[in-house]
Amino acid sequence: MIVQRVVLNSRPGKNGNPVADNFRIEEINLPDNINEGQVQVRTLYLSVDPYMYRGSNSRPYLCKRCKMNEDTGTDYIAPWQLSQVADGGGIGVIEESKHAHLTKGDFVTSFYWPWQTRAILDGNNLEKVDPKLVDGHLSYFLGAIGMPGLTSLIGIQEKGHIIAGSNQTMVVSGAAGACGSLAGQIGHLLGCSRVVGICGTHEKCLFLTSELGFDGAINYKKGNVAEQLQESCPAGVDVYFDNVGGDISDTVISQMNQNSHIILCGQISQYNKDVPYPPPLLPTVEAIQKERNITRERFLVLNYKDKFEPGILQLSQWFKEGKLKVKETVTNGLENMGAAFQSMMTGGNIGKQIVRISEISL
Repeated sequence: MIVQRVVLNSRPGKNGNPVADNFRIEEINLPDNINEGQVQVRTLYLSVDPYMYRGSNSRPYLCKRCKMNEDTGTDYIAPWQLSQVADGGGIGVIEESKHAHLTKGDFVTSFYWPWQTRAILDGNNLEKVDPKLVDGHLSYFLGAIGMPGLTSLIGIQEKGHIIAGSNQTMVVSGAAGACGSLAGQIGHLLGCSRVVGICGTHEKCLFLTSELGFDGAINYKKGNVAEQLQESCPAGVDVYFDNVGGDISDTVISQMNQNSHIILCGQISQYNKDVPYPPPLLPTVEAIQKERNITRERFLVLNYKDKFEPGILQLSQWFKEGKLKVKETVTNGLENMGAAFQSMMTGGNIGKQIVRISEISL
């Protein structure tokens, strides 16, 4: 069987920007037979995420450098190899199985799904998923009812220190992205009285306030961010869900209250730079952090595996009750993986960036 796959064509370098041409599509022959313990799958949806370029500290597959370059900066993730198939979060349907616990028609997911239209995989590396949890929206297992949702929920629960009824204000940067769009809603659900998002377009700001229930939104590309933040958060900032780092985070930290908390989800503004993770703060900002006793701790969601199952059930329940709104930016076709990745890295998506590879009727 001839299938298509996406391979790494070139590396952007430690300080380079990823582009679509870093990838190329090619055809290969899939073996006709599978071995015991294996399954043949048809890919339905693939995910592109910032960790693929320079991993955020919340991802289960984080890397200090990037999967696109040879040095990942960690011993538990391997870089993509030139002319070899790329991988990432994916979901598909089993077409043939020689695995004891997986059968034809099962839906399965993995963090290391190859960017191929079809593939033969080790069944032990796959997780079976129940479409009922997402009302048939299978791609949600790569977003709101998957790792981004767990990252947002567990990150806020463990590092946000939200106390319902205490009139806390949360600020979310990268607020229209996969984690940010969920984090603001979860902040409200867990008890924050005010949630303000920071993003890069008027369209995204409107989306946050009109569809997701954010109390305010700031376009960091228009006007003075510090002044807008002060207007939107007159009582200061108690919880900061940080997706971006850099100047925006410096501005937010400068307006945080005594004994407040930063949830380090990502530092996407720094991913094209060869700096440590998390990037060091400016001396003046670090002084504010220490003087006000602001927590800023590394967060690795893999350390909370015992909370995954209840977390998924909670996210599913909120979604089904209409309390958690889900937004995706969907690109069609395996041939557009590189373009979708480049767009996601430059803020072209609203919500989770998904690539639809094939369709299925439930």
